[in-house]
Amino acid sequence: MSIKDSELILNPDGSIYHLNLKPEHIADTVIFVGDQDRVEKVTQHFDSIEFTIQKREFKTQTGRYNGKRITVLSTGIGPDNIDIVLNELDALVNIDLETRKPKTETKQLNIIRIGTSGALQPDIPVDSFLISSHALAINDMLHYYQIDDISHPEIEDAFIKHTNWDTNKARPIIIKNSIDLEKHFENKSTTKGITCTAGGFYAPQGRVLRLPLKDAELNSKLDSFNYKTNRITNLEMETSAIYGLSKLLGHHAISLNAIIANRANGTFSKKPKQTVNKLIEYALDCILKL
Repeated sequence: MSIKDSELILNPDGSIYHLNLKPEHIADTVIFVGDQDRVEKVTQHFDSIEFTIQKREFKTQTGRYNGKRITVLSTGIGPDNIDIVLNELDALVNIDLETRKPKTETKQLNIIRIGTSGALQPDIPVDSFLISSHALAINDMLHYYQIDDISHPEIEDAFIKHTNWDTNKARPIIIKNSIDLEKHFENKSTTKGITCTAGGFYAPQGRVLRLPLKDAELNSKLDSFNYKTNRITNLEMETSAIYGLSKLLGHHAISLNAIIANRANGTFSKKPKQTVNKLIEYALDCILKL
């Protein structure tokens, strides 16, 4: 049965609604960045660029790095934006946009997030690189999907008990990364840990300006959580949605974090742009091995 026009929305030129892309515009390897200005920070390393387009915060460039075809796409901030980006990317490769029917053979994308993050543990140095072994969703986006096969209830239950989690909030969800991609991106200098994905920047991440927090101790509870040597290492706003939707849709995903702040020590990088650029160069070289 064809997918209805109201569910799979296309632009008049046949491109997917929000991203404004057609299937031929994207590579099998896709780099996610949050900031649209960071797209060209990645593609400046390319040998050539074949396609560029932007609609709203979603900027896309596809080109070649040492001969390998790669797409770089800005997602904007937050799990809700990832919901748009991943569903529309998957539609481009796994739905026939003319017949509006899912394809019988599905394609797997390699999705690499290159982002910035703040460390929660005092021993994780500013300007280091961190790979998200797992993502912890403390937002409700993934609860709208059938997630039983990708979640880890034993870790979630331990986290709920440790934090005395408010039952009025959505149940936390733990999702693993792609082991296949992790092997290509880790080395002795990278740190691994659970990345906590919040649904906002201020109160959801324990920041106070003028409004009091529902749970003023949540960040310290995150810091002290440990399950079989798995600890929460950093806090950001996209990784759980990337990992969850990628697993549900059959894609591989890894989240690479440039640690530009340490919340435990109250420190911030003196050279954040250089750190992000080093992570970009590191990621690109690892992608060549895929």
